[in-house]
Amino acid sequence: MQRVNEEEREFRFGDCGPKYIFRGPNIDWGILVLKPGQSLKPHYHNQVEETFYFLCGSPKIIVERQEFRVRPGDAFLIEPKEKHDLINDTQENTRAVIIKYPSISLDKVDLKI
Repeated sequence: MQRVNEEEREFRFGDCGPKYIFRGPNIDWGILVLKPGQSLKPHYHNQVEETFYFLCGSPKIIVERQEFRVRPGDAFLIEPKEKHDLINDTQENTRAVIIKYPSISLDKVDLKI
């Protein structure tokens, strides 16, 4: 058993970006915060599926060139190889739970814009 409080973990970029609560051995999961104007940048994963569950905010998610306006309570399961991006083009912060399975480091492939 493991127990962690979110306050014990840090966001990648100080007060935003991903904050992983648990990493491996089977799944990675955490919280993602995007401030207005921020994005994940286009990318895909070779073997990892990525799930986003949105707690607040209404960013735009793009999956394989299809755009969707997010609402709190929406969940998206992104399959391996599906190109995707998350863009906070609103004036409020976006907060989402992120889950990646399986836990494979260096599986992400960044795309040129």
